[in-house]
Amino acid sequence: MTVQLDHIIPYRQTAKEVISSLDTDARNGLSVGEAGERLKKYGKNELMAEKPVPAWRKFLAQFHDVLVILLLVATLISAGMWLYERDSALPYEAIAIFAVVLLNAIMGYVQQARAEEAMAALRQMTAAQASVVRDGKRQNIPATEIVPGDIIVIEEGNTIPADARVLQSTALQTAEAALTGESLPVLKDDLPITEEVGLGDRDNMIFSGTIAVYGHGRAVVTATGMQTEMGRIAGMLKETPVETTPLQKELQRVGKMLGIIVVAIAVVIIATILLVEDVHGFSALFDVLILGVALAVAAVPESLPAVVTVVLSLGVQRMARKNAIVRHLAAVETLGSANVVASDKTGTLTRNEMTPVGVSIWKVRVTLPKAGSIRKAEKKLMEISSLSLYAHLQQLTGQATLCCKNAAGAGWYTETRLKGR
Repeated sequence: MTVQLDHIIPYRQTAKEVISSLDTDARNGLSVGEAGERLKKYGKNELMAEKPVPAWRKFLAQFHDVLVILLLVATLISAGMWLYERDSALPYEAIAIFAVVLLNAIMGYVQQARAEEAMAALRQMTAAQASVVRDGKRQNIPATEIVPGDIIVIEEGNTIPADARVLQSTALQTAEAALTGESLPVLKDDLPITEEVGLGDRDNMIFSGTIAVYGHGRAVVTATGMQTEMGRIAGMLKETPVETTPLQKELQRVGKMLGIIVVAIAVVIIATILLVEDVHGFSALFDVLILGVALAVAAVPESLPAVVTVVLSLGVQRMARKNAIVRHLAAVETLGSANVVASDKTGTLTRNEMTPVGVSIWKVRVTLPKAGSIRKAEKKLMEISSLSLYAHLQQLTGQATLCCKNAAGAGWYTETRLKGR
């Protein structure tokens, strides 16, 4: 039977309606044969990977820079001058310039290769196995073989392998920070939602890539692979145009400017010599051209790309010590160019958790114990609240105003004191 997934809105339908739409059985699941047919039709449950770029193309990509191209031209000119003059055993200047360019390319290639290896290791952290019910039997299968209509069994600690509609929930809670940004676990149920809501409010749905942090339950798979919410995000990321970093734009500007200056120097020197000196014959004219080109090549800063690469590599190493992966060398510079970092109170850009660090009660600020000691923080907060309340009661002769977590000027720093911290 053909299943029309596009017409199914699982969170707005009852569990029975979803089961019927997907032509499956809530108790016995799909048959092994039907699961195989659907796997052929819908494909594997995995995100579409980009075609691997050959190593030689990655290496040549390191030379796609105006300044590097300018240095390569200088290398060819210097080698040509050596062939003409033969004033030394080897073209030492050309070798030195090319060595700098080659070292710059090798450093960039090695950094990109290391970053891609680290990203490949991170991909292995996704759900490798999934527990499903097929032919009435519970079994573990590779997560890539899950198909729409499969009945999956979710337990505490499991990574959700695909988008699914909850059929049974026993205090099932999932962490959806990676998808919605909400740091607190979301309690799941099997009740339909009548109106259209966003992802964060679909309490009867579980999503691929999120984690079950408490309870257990059953769900029927409604989307796999690129059709999941994570897959749609991955698709949008692929459609994002490649943008150059501020440093790359500046280096391109400098490279073009140097190119113009170098050509101008050569033209001015050659024109000046031809006007001042009495140049006759092809040999003398060629010597003048060689002199102008030599002065122009000397104006090219051979060490600039290498210096930039070394500095960026140091930045990448510092980021790596903070457990941050930088795929391209030039990208590490953009962090220093950021003027505004927009975040919310959940702290999902940091540790994916929210911890009180201080409290402000009636213009009195007190720092709570360090993160990792929440019980101590709560105890300290209770002591502060009790003492402050007692003092305020004494001052107002029985009239007190309790501070609220959302009150302006009082409350958790993570709630009302986010600005400036």
